[in-house]
Amino acid sequence: MTQLYDAIGKNYAGYRRPDPRIASAILSALEGAQSVVNIGAGSGSYEPNDRYVVAVEPSETMIRQRPPKSAPVVRASAMNLPFRDNSFDAALAILTVHHWPDQKRGLREMSRVAKRSVIFTWDQEFAASMWLTRDYFPQIAELGKTVCPPLDSYREAFDRVHFVTIPLPHDCTDGFLQAYWRRPETYFSDEARCAISAFALVDVGPGLARLRQDLSDGTWSRRNADILDRTELDFGYRLVVGERS
Repeated sequence: MTQLYDAIGKNYAGYRRPDPRIASAILSALEGAQSVVNIGAGSGSYEPNDRYVVAVEPSETMIRQRPPKSAPVVRASAMNLPFRDNSFDAALAILTVHHWPDQKRGLREMSRVAKRSVIFTWDQEFAASMWLTRDYFPQIAELGKTVCPPLDSYREAFDRVHFVTIPLPHDCTDGFLQAYWRRPETYFSDEARCAISAFALVDVGPGLARLRQDLSDGTWSRRNADILDRTELDFGYRLVVGERS
């Protein structure tokens, strides 16, 4: 996955800008933690700037996109965190666990270096809940089912776990897979898709052609009339907050 982001992630920071509503939920989950390790940190989205933070990121392309005054970064893998036990108050992982080759080991590492873990992830039970994956890219939905761990699996890594629903606002500034649910034309942008790893793993041509046709003849608007006046929707994004006794 490091090689994938080295190839597609060159303008990642331009499209994956932290959304303030998501950021607020993450900061609430980190309340009281004065030291944080951000694992799979990418370009630094959602890192708190009012406490001690260390970032962990394996991709040099992503590291180069971190702001000049962002937290110090260690080039390392989530599966082998170069820190002693209990080095941090909290560990943070934002839309990254599905990229880890050994998810159970990575989660154990999070639990080892911090008593609290805050993970922004996606519930695979919602794989076909949005028109994008349901009608145009079902192969992405199937891929999500294989790489995104079921929520119950997090209970194996932590002594206590609770889940926080994160609805997606219609104007979400963080351009992950389903962020453009009311802005379908955005998916035609090569740069926008390059900030979404799932598109690099499938043939996008046929799905984009169907979407273009459905937008042109009004099929998309008729099929999705029930969401066009919604300001936010639940597409399965969750904060997992795990704690060790």
